[in-house]
Amino acid sequence: MKVSSETEAVSNIRPGQRIFVHGAAATPNTLLKALCDRAQELNGCELIHLHLEGKVAHANPEVLKYFKVANFFVGPSMRPLIDHDRVDYIPIFLSEIPRLIRSGKRPIDVAMIHVSPPDQHGYCTLGTSVDVARAAVESADMVIAQVNRQMPRIHGDGFVHLDQIDKFIEIDEPLPERHCAPLTNEERAIGRNVASLIENGSTLQMGIGSIPDAVLEALKGHKHLGIHTEMWAQGALDLIKTGVVDNSKKKVHPGKTVSAFIFANKAVYDFIHDNPSIVQLETDYVNHPVVIARNPKVVAINSAVEVDLTGQVCADSVGTKIISGVGGQMDFMRGAAISTGGKPVIAITSRSKKGHSRIVSTLRPGAGVVTTRSHVHYVVTEYGIADLYGKTLSERAQALIAIAHPEDRENLTRQFKTNK
Repeated sequence: MKVSSETEAVSNIRPGQRIFVHGAAATPNTLLKALCDRAQELNGCELIHLHLEGKVAHANPEVLKYFKVANFFVGPSMRPLIDHDRVDYIPIFLSEIPRLIRSGKRPIDVAMIHVSPPDQHGYCTLGTSVDVARAAVESADMVIAQVNRQMPRIHGDGFVHLDQIDKFIEIDEPLPERHCAPLTNEERAIGRNVASLIENGSTLQMGIGSIPDAVLEALKGHKHLGIHTEMWAQGALDLIKTGVVDNSKKKVHPGKTVSAFIFANKAVYDFIHDNPSIVQLETDYVNHPVVIARNPKVVAINSAVEVDLTGQVCADSVGTKIISGVGGQMDFMRGAAISTGGKPVIAITSRSKKGHSRIVSTLRPGAGVVTTRSHVHYVVTEYGIADLYGKTLSERAQALIAIAHPEDRENLTRQFKTNK
């Protein structure tokens, strides 16, 4: 039912309900603001979501004192507010979130979504973020949507008929955009090192950030690459347009660029609109290791906060402080490992922006292990590539120390010997 205002759209939400909020570039910020305007009378509601973008209305302590927030993945808006009381984190593989939602183990009362305009048959799409939102739409008792003329219509699993929507408003607003930061010399060196591992005909998974951007920049001379990834941004668009990515060697959805969500800029949003070569599917499929492994030569490129000398990867926290989430790292690291010719890669700068070594003798107290030592094959820094597969703990330590920052190697060697 179309309503005249966002205030009317959220008018039937009751105190204590659990509300799923669509994420990334599809964050329904107009509806969120209207919801937060009712914060005091909606005391006890829980907002559950992946990372959100744009002006997130509940990223405000005065609003949060009435709500609770459960993050499947912690984005910039929620990161400083994590207190494990009002704002908390659910550690879970991205591939398992749709099943969690559909199982009713964490039931959803309201799904608040952001969709493209309906076609002649009444079908909207979930646009830039299908990921876990499809499961929320199917499971919620009430679905509220903002229908945006500027949300691209995307092929795949994201079709939602108007009959499935209880209330909706119409808006005409730009989507949140991600803009690439200038690459550093270190990041470009990492990009070249990772690119040297990627064969023609490989299928790529990449995360978000400067290092994936640097890898994509270094792949301009490759041929017949494919994309099967949880997300992609503008770096991949350049490779698609130039024909470096043609998806011709993939076994799963050949000829299609496959993802679960897209967070990029307007050029990407314009390109993916009603483009049959772009398919957005749910994470329980896209991120399923068996599905991933059906493609040949899968190269999974992920990053980390720190890697210890045995190969354990911390990627969601700095010590005990949660800064992101498990996401799809383990899904794709395992999928790549069992793909024929696949290569799971952790790519990091040798030092953090504060000058701390990312290769450490032991993880910080409280640090979460997102990827275990037995799942890690390649670790890459600007100083080289450490191939850990089949190596003993001592051999792993030597390989990792060799790609650490030169000024940190002596200390790491001493610490490894001390810790034996």
